[in-house]
Amino acid sequence: MQILYFGWVRSRIGHDTETLQLPANIETVADLIEWLKLRGKGYAYAFEDSGAIRAAVNHEIVPPDTLVRNEDEVALFPPMTGG
Repeated sequence: MQILYFGWVRSRIGHDTETLQLPANIETVADLIEWLKLRGKGYAYAFEDSGAIRAAVNHEIVPPDTLVRNEDEVALFPPMTGG
């Protein structure tokens, strides 16, 4: 899976993209975020309020219960505001 990080998520993790092989028990975006929290302090900090994280799977904004596969591209980012 290709994962892209944007905004303060990227800043807290320390990089903007990575390729990972998901464990079999990761089925949804919410599962992915919970699993990423276990990868270290930066991840735990970035995803401490997982309800504030938005996701896109294959360029489409999706809810946390969306299914994910290793072939997907997932973008994780903070909420956006208009101005």
